[in-house]
Amino acid sequence: MSLFVNKTLLLSIAILLVSHSTTLGEIGDVVPAFQLKDYHGKDYSLKTFDDSQLVVLAFVGTECPLAKLYSGRLQELSQKYTSEQVRIVAVDSLIQDSVTEIAAWARRHGLTFPVLKDPAQTVANLVGAARTPQVFLLDQNRAVRYQGRIDDQYVVGIVRDEPTRTDLQIAIDELLAGKQVSVKTTEPLGCLIARAQKPDESSSVTYSNQISRIFQKNCVSCHREGEIAPFTLQSYEDVLGWGPMIEEVIREQRMPPWHADPKHGEFLNDCSLTKSEKELIYEWVKNGSPEGDPKELPEPLEFVSGWQLAEEPDVIFEMADKPFQVAADAGPRGIPYQRFWVETNFEEDKWITGAEAQPGNREVVHHIIVYIHPKGKGTREHEFFCAYVPGLRMQKFLPGVAKKITAGSALRFEMHYTPIGSEQEDLSRVGFIFTDPETVTHEVKTMYVANESFKLEPFNNDQVVTARSGASPPNLQLVAMSPHMHLRGKAFKYEAIFPDGSREVLLDVPHYDFNWQTQYRLREPREFPPGTRLFGTAKFDNSEDNLANPDPSATVSWGDQSWNEMMLGYYDVMLPVNPQESDEANSVPTALLNVDTILGLADTNKDKSISKKEAAAHPILKNAFKKIDLDQDGSVSADELEKVIQHLKSKRRT
Repeated sequence: MSLFVNKTLLLSIAILLVSHSTTLGEIGDVVPAFQLKDYHGKDYSLKTFDDSQLVVLAFVGTECPLAKLYSGRLQELSQKYTSEQVRIVAVDSLIQDSVTEIAAWARRHGLTFPVLKDPAQTVANLVGAARTPQVFLLDQNRAVRYQGRIDDQYVVGIVRDEPTRTDLQIAIDELLAGKQVSVKTTEPLGCLIARAQKPDESSSVTYSNQISRIFQKNCVSCHREGEIAPFTLQSYEDVLGWGPMIEEVIREQRMPPWHADPKHGEFLNDCSLTKSEKELIYEWVKNGSPEGDPKELPEPLEFVSGWQLAEEPDVIFEMADKPFQVAADAGPRGIPYQRFWVETNFEEDKWITGAEAQPGNREVVHHIIVYIHPKGKGTREHEFFCAYVPGLRMQKFLPGVAKKITAGSALRFEMHYTPIGSEQEDLSRVGFIFTDPETVTHEVKTMYVANESFKLEPFNNDQVVTARSGASPPNLQLVAMSPHMHLRGKAFKYEAIFPDGSREVLLDVPHYDFNWQTQYRLREPREFPPGTRLFGTAKFDNSEDNLANPDPSATVSWGDQSWNEMMLGYYDVMLPVNPQESDEANSVPTALLNVDTILGLADTNKDKSISKKEAAAHPILKNAFKKIDLDQDGSVSADELEKVIQHLKSKRRT
């Protein structure tokens, strides 16, 4: 039986059997008897744990990011106490989680406590469980004495070095000591436990018709197998059970991850939803997330396996000969940045139209930066080339545009790892797509505005740091911008300061998110007059109100690690490979870049060619005649004109 059929059956069973009992879960309520099976098919009930003084019902989900992070913490708690003291019992009430997936999840995280499947959401309804993870601590009479989060280390979008309060453990210790629980309720965070709802098949809004297309356009680039998103959204079976959670993250503007103020600039990779798209999703969820007619589905998108690039890379470099071992826990300061050198052994210059840094283990790789060292391994001179950070999606450059790696260059991988509670290993890599140098008209360079001399004061929530670039040369075109700060970063704005002193906001990110360091790619390259400067304004929050702040009492300066700070405004520009040739191409009026037009103006004898005498009457043709008479036979044919026109078009600034 297919996984999809299993999930559909789970939904049907839940709809038919879902309990409509009065919801309990209030402090002091006694949880009535229930019976569930674990992923092995073994029966469990509350009476199974009669020999335990306390029982923790922990609601989990196999794809919920916070539930994954806390699986190890639950395992630690189960080993901390004897079975006579406390029994941890995980309950999976999510419609979308099959028994097979639960089994794989438990094995992957090394869980030794029971993990039960709640197919009709009976237990979730009995105690009022709303999210994963959420725990309910039951005393010897099986009355609820604490309910809420496990601790406060992991918050949506934020990972503290360590918890400031271990809520569940404190409550357990207090009960075992014969005391009252001091904090009885906390707010659980994580994924919603969507209740079973019969889809309204008469709904005009269905997955097959509208919703699948919205997901393809805005979500699937990340929400697919092997990518950064915690679950896939490529089919109806994928989205089954996630509807309410999808609605919540859209209403709270957590997804899709796009943080640019729409008042400034138009961007090629804008993944934000329109108002009408949001309304369609809300209507779909309200109607029970109906599938609709599968015949109306769009063609599935095709992706290169393992790579976001549009095609398989021409060359792939791994960061090292063997994987790097990532520790289970590296203390409050984390793992120092790791740097790996790789020789390219390029014997000639290479032009790159696509580059992707790809993590080997997405669970522990926070980001990768790949630098090019033109003079080889161990040398100081270097250039930023490409990166992997959460939320960055790869795209090829425009036709005729490329980055250059000179012969003899070396690569330097700069790796930032985040431990997850279990030992891991990683072997990241980078892939390049080559192009013919003859086709390259413009070179892309990554530049930046930066300020390394700032000091952030303690307990200050609105501190401004600025930086500006040098004056731009002729023919420079802006392609993309990518602000970079760390955990105290609050906002970032790019402005152009023109030679006459006037200013224009190019990009404003009013709510910067360290977890989504997006590159904002302009819909059309923007050319600036020579002498233009880019001005970056960064705002930082070093107060206690910033939940991601590692230490509000610290005076913070520039540094590589996330507990330090950076003020970096990366931006990509493109410049003509041959500026003189580009200027000449742009001097030709657009109207003349047409064979029939030129022949109509100059071919007086109508023989489909232009003689030197005919060209003499037209200054542009007269001055360029020797160049455009490709075979030097004294006349320019229609074929020669077409070749010259195509060449001019390729050399013109876009």
